[in-house]
Parts: sequence; structure tokens; C-alpha cells
Amino acid sequence: METITPDPRRWWALAALVASMLTLGFDLTILNVALPTMAADLDAGTGAQQWMADAYVVVFAALMLPAGLLGDRFGRRRMLITGLGIFLAGSLVGALAGDVNAVIAARAVMGVGGALVTPLALSVLPTLFAPDERTKAVGIVSAASALGLPLGPIIGGWLLNHFWWGSVFLVNVPMAAIGIAACVFLLPETRDPSSPRVDALSTAFAVTGLGALVYAIIEAPARGWGDPLVLGMLTAAVLLIAGLVLRERRVERPMLDMALLTHRGFLFNTIAATLVNFVLSGLLFVLPPFLQTVLGHDALGTGVRLLPMMGGLLIASRLAPRLVARFGARAAVSAGLVVLAFAGILGSRTTIDSGYGFVALWLALTGFGFGLSLIPAMNGGLSALPRDRAGSGSGLLMTMRQVGGAIGIALLGSMLAGTFRDHLDVTGLPARAADTAGESVVAAHLVAERTGSADLLASANSAYVHGMGLVLLVCGIAALVAALLAAAFLPGTPRPAETPTAPDMAADEADARQ
Repeated sequence: METITPDPRRWWALAALVASMLTLGFDLTILNVALPTMAADLDAGTGAQQWMADAYVVVFAALMLPAGLLGDRFGRRRMLITGLGIFLAGSLVGALAGDVNAVIAARAVMGVGGALVTPLALSVLPTLFAPDERTKAVGIVSAASALGLPLGPIIGGWLLNHFWWGSVFLVNVPMAAIGIAACVFLLPETRDPSSPRVDALSTAFAVTGLGALVYAIIEAPARGWGDPLVLGMLTAAVLLIAGLVLRERRVERPMLDMALLTHRGFLFNTIAATLVNFVLSGLLFVLPPFLQTVLGHDALGTGVRLLPMMGGLLIASRLAPRLVARFGARAAVSAGLVVLAFAGILGSRTTIDSGYGFVALWLALTGFGFGLSLIPAMNGGLSALPRDRAGSGSGLLMTMRQVGGAIGIALLGSMLAGTFRDHLDVTGLPARAADTAGESVVAAHLVAERTGSADLLASANSAYVHGMGLVLLVCGIAALVAALLAAAFLPGTPRPAETPTAPDMAADEADARQ
């Protein structure tokens, strides 16, 4: 069995990775809190807001696999630094953007940078840490990404209360610069020149296929599912993604290693992590407008009121390793998903008159279920990877997670938009004003203020809460399905004395392939 000589700088190197992941986690929740403000200032409807969120996620997900391979071949530290530099440049473009299209373009550029950073930050770990330290290292990197979540809403809310919305992009610049400096001075270079080459055609299939799918889902509520453009995009997405899979199955050294999906531990941990991201991304999209627009809190107040979810997540990140050690990963992942399902179903009972205490309760449960299920699932998925496929394997896992997030924002956001439009009462409004009010709850509030219509304001709030309840119910059902899949199909865990370490499992699989 292969042994790893510990690198004396490994814990300092881990600090560089923490700085990189903190930057990405920080950016995610800042944007969600800023969306209602940006919607008002940029005259952006729900579809435009979905694209501001999804432009990043689509590019991020589609480029994750080639990014992991680029790091394997040309140096993971070099690609991490490059990714942070691209992320920094995209943040500058976003800060200076003057319209919705420029913001969407900036988010896409940031997605390129994020795609380089995330899989490489994870794939470095197997080369740095020995069996007795790797689980702790994975937990620290995962917690770093989570730590940015509670900081983002609070700092972002403070910035929005004192500066223009572009400040939520500008704040990424020093964060990315710190990450670059940490990588330059602390992270040793690692690579695997024998890894597969990046396939430009497969990458194009992935980007265009996922983009077409998300476009169709976002446009369907306004155009209708039978609209020729929507149907055409759905058909194109199916063909492109099928083309990607067929091409990758035929090449000798594929970029998308389908053999990894035959390993039950990797497959079902990846499915669990993907469904968790589906739930959380959809929830983070629909919740800030409820707190900010419906309940009337300012941006900082919205950020502060998201803290129970972040608190539950951080508690779970500390508790999850102990539960895994005592009961096994399958039990921990399943239990976390059950908690997440309960939180979603409980949240679907929220009304306009529900006190914040009720909202804080299901938010805390959401964060706890998220942390309890995701951390063991991520560690279990990474543990199933052979070390020589660390880059592409972790890239595949993260790609599936981000695809889940992109589809969560698109599908659940579109469900919310359609429900809101169907339940909004625009009786007596001119046709143009009625169309504008139906775009989003922010737009409806602006129309109500201009027309002085208290009835429209009440109808907008009621319609939004109804749509949010439906979204949360779907989130709860999705989490429950994921819990059943995890309980039924995740590999059983041996007794603690016999539990193999992550590198042991990877080495055993590598030996079996030889």
C-alpha cells in the first residue's frame, strides 16, 4: 500500500486553500442578499435575477472537469492562482457594470475563476495529507467554504446600506488578492502529467448543453413549456449532453471518467451531495426577497436574519465527524437529509403573519441538515477516488454538485415566478403596469408604490409567500427522496476498529485496477 511522506508545509498550504475557498463562499451569499437591491436598481425581473445567479453556476459547473485536468497536467498551484486572478478580474467588471447584461457577463467570468479554484483546492489534499490527517483536512476546507456564508450576508448587507450595489463585487478583490498571495508563498506545486488531456469538444458539449438546459427552465414560465424556443433548447440540451457522454465513453482516457460512477460509494455520495445543493441553492434564491421585500428588512437586517441557517451549518460541521465515527457515514448522511426534509416541509407552512422565531427555527434546521449530510457525503465521495484521478474525480463530484445548484436555481426560481404570476391580482392596472408587476415581487412593490395601490402590495406579498411555500415543499420532498436513496444504497460502514481510511480505500481501488 502506498505511503505519503508528510509535507512540512502542509498545514500552511491548507491555509492557502482555506483563503481560496473562503473567497468563493463569501461571494455566494453576498450576491443572494444583493439581488433584491440590484433588481430594483437595474429593473431586473425574476428571469434576469436567475441569470445573474446562474451565469456563474452554469460556467462554474461546466468547466469544473477540464479545470481539474488542467491542474493535474500544468500544476495545481499555477491553476489555482490563475483561477483566483480570473475571479478577481470578473469581480472588477461586476463592480463597474451598468446594466443587467454586464452583470451576467461578469458573473460568467467569475464562474471561470471559480471552476479553476474549487476542484483543485480539493484535489491537492490527497497529495499533502497522510491517512490519519486527510479527513480533518477535508473538513477544514469544507468549513472554510461554509465560513464565508455567514460573513457574506452581514458584510454585504452593511455595504449595501452604505454604498452602491457594486461594492458587493468590489469586496472580492482584496479577498482574492489574499488568496493569490497565500498560494504563491505557502502552497507547493503538485501535478500529474499522465492525466487525460482536456478535450475541447467535450468541454463545448458540457457548456452548451448545460446552458441550453438552464435557459429552457428559466424561460419556460414566461414563454410556456410548449413554446418552440423552449422545446428547441430542451432538445438541444438532451442531444448535447448525450453527445458528451457518448464521446467520453469512446475515448481511451476520458475527461469524464464514467468508470468512477460504477463505484457505489462515489455514485451515491455524489447523488446525495447534488440533491443537497439543489435544495440549498433554491432556498438561498427565494429567501432574501421574502426577508427584504415582503417583510421589509434592509439588506443588513436580511443578512443578520440568515444567521440561524449559518449557525446550524457550523454546528453540524463540528458534529458530523463524531457522528460518522460512531454511527457511520450512511447514518449521518441519511439523518442530515431527513432533517433537511423536515426543515423544508416546516418552512412551507410560513405565512406573512409568521413571526421571525418560526422562520429562524426552520432556517437553523436547514443549516444543520445541510452540514450534517454534505460533509460526510463529500468526504465519502472523495474517499472512493484513486489518488491518480484526484483532479478529474473531485472535478466530477463538484461538477455534479454545481449542476444540482444551477438546476435548483433555475427550476425552483421558475416555479416561484410562475406561481407568483398566477396568484398576483392585477385587476384594474394598465396592461403595461400589470406585466411589469408580474415580473417579480420587487417589481410589484415598485408598481404598487407608483400607483398607491395597497391591494396590489398585499396581493404581491401573498403571492410570493405562496410561491415560496411551494418551493420549500418541493425542497423538502427532494431531501426526503435523497435520504431514502442514501439509506438504501450508500455502502455500509464497518465497525470503527475496521473502518478503512480514505487513502486506504483509494489505494485498494487503484491496486484492483492494476
